[in-house]
Amino acid sequence: MSQEEIQEKWKKNPMLKPRIEKVTLNVSVGKSGEPLEKAMKILEELTGQKPCTRRARKTIRDFGIRRGEPVACLVTLRKERAQELLKRAFHATENRISKSSFDLRGNFSFGIKEHIDIPGTKYVPDLGIIGMDIAATVERPGYRVKRRRHAKSRISSNHLLTAEESVFFLKEEFGIEIA
Repeated sequence: MSQEEIQEKWKKNPMLKPRIEKVTLNVSVGKSGEPLEKAMKILEELTGQKPCTRRARKTIRDFGIRRGEPVACLVTLRKERAQELLKRAFHATENRISKSSFDLRGNFSFGIKEHIDIPGTKYVPDLGIIGMDIAATVERPGYRVKRRRHAKSRISSNHLLTAEESVFFLKEEFGIEIA
C-alpha cells in the first residue's frame, strides 16, 4: 500500500490513524543495591515518574544474581508525556531507527547507549552514565475493546496495525528516518 493510499484511508476514517499508546523505558543493571538506586534516580529525573523494580527470575551464579533479587527498573509513560519523551529519545538516535526495530503489529523498540545523549539531561558525576531500552506501543483507537474487563471483544483483522503503517506514521508525526 502506498503512502498516499494510507493517508487517504486515515482521512476518510480517523479511527484508523495510529497513536502512541505507551512508551516503556527499561534499565537493566544486573545487580541490586547502589547501581540500581542510581539507575532509578536517573529514570525519575528523565521522566518525572517513580520507576518500579523488576526482580531476577532465576539464579545465575556466574553473574552473582539470586532469584528474586531486584536487578532492573522501568517506567511506563502514556499520552503527552510519552510523545514528549519519544521526541527527545529520537533526537538521541539522530532521528533514525532500523527497520528491524519494528514487530508485525507496528510496535517498535530501540536502545540508547548513554542517557546523557537525550536533550535536557545533564551529567551528574555521582550517578554516572547508563544505557536504556525504549519500547513504544503503537495502536489504533478502539484497541481497548480487546483489553477491557467488561464486554471484551475481538478486533477485526482489517483494524490491526501493520509495521508499514506504523513506519509511515512515525515518518509523518516525528520526522524519523528508517534505515
